[in-house]
Amino acid sequence: MESGRTDSAGDRCIEDFLPIKVPFIHECAREYLTNHSVLTIIDKGMSVELSEGEEEMKWMIASDIHGSAAYLEKLLEAYKQEKADRMLLLGDLLYHGPRNDLPEGYQPKRVIELLNGMKDDILCVRGNCEAEVDQMVLDFPCLSDFSQVWADGHLLHLSHGHLAGNSPDLPPALPQGSALLTGHTHIKRLELVDGVMFVNPGSTSIPKDGCASYAVYEDGMFALKTLDGKTLLEAGWE
Repeated sequence: MESGRTDSAGDRCIEDFLPIKVPFIHECAREYLTNHSVLTIIDKGMSVELSEGEEEMKWMIASDIHGSAAYLEKLLEAYKQEKADRMLLLGDLLYHGPRNDLPEGYQPKRVIELLNGMKDDILCVRGNCEAEVDQMVLDFPCLSDFSQVWADGHLLHLSHGHLAGNSPDLPPALPQGSALLTGHTHIKRLELVDGVMFVNPGSTSIPKDGCASYAVYEDGMFALKTLDGKTLLEAGWE
């Protein structure tokens, strides 16, 4: 595992680590990493350690957009209303998938345009419907199997949830006071298990539990919400 800084203080920059043996690294990833504080490359994962002051941000968490521009527009409106600082996307962004019906407002090209318009706000991991062509059209890294961020002293581990070792059924080894954020099932979850918070924001466009949804994290608390901002459930570690 290697890490590097990208500030102006003479620390090592991302160029010191390229070429990297990680398939998702390309020009947009290079740009993303240059604009963030500390990078750690872990096989196919990416960890962003936030600088002082950034930890107290408000995060929106969403998953399984599946190419629906109509529902993404609702999500982005909620993002504005929430006044969130960053968006964590847990995969399955553009393609509807062979097991799903076409969602309402299925327009992958419009989804690309909307997401690229806020690329600096997004941290994303890949879902089971992502492919190399998705990275060709998206201006932010989207093919990492997992990612990690620190928020308010808590480790948030992001993955789509379909891979062993990164799924709720076979989770990674995480310390108490951390959280596992996954999508994939299209079913919302907010549950504390042995000191680890299991969070699934549900699906933005093809929910299997009654309503499209997202989650937010702020000040040590998670909340599951409908796309119109109605709070369904809240929970924290204490």
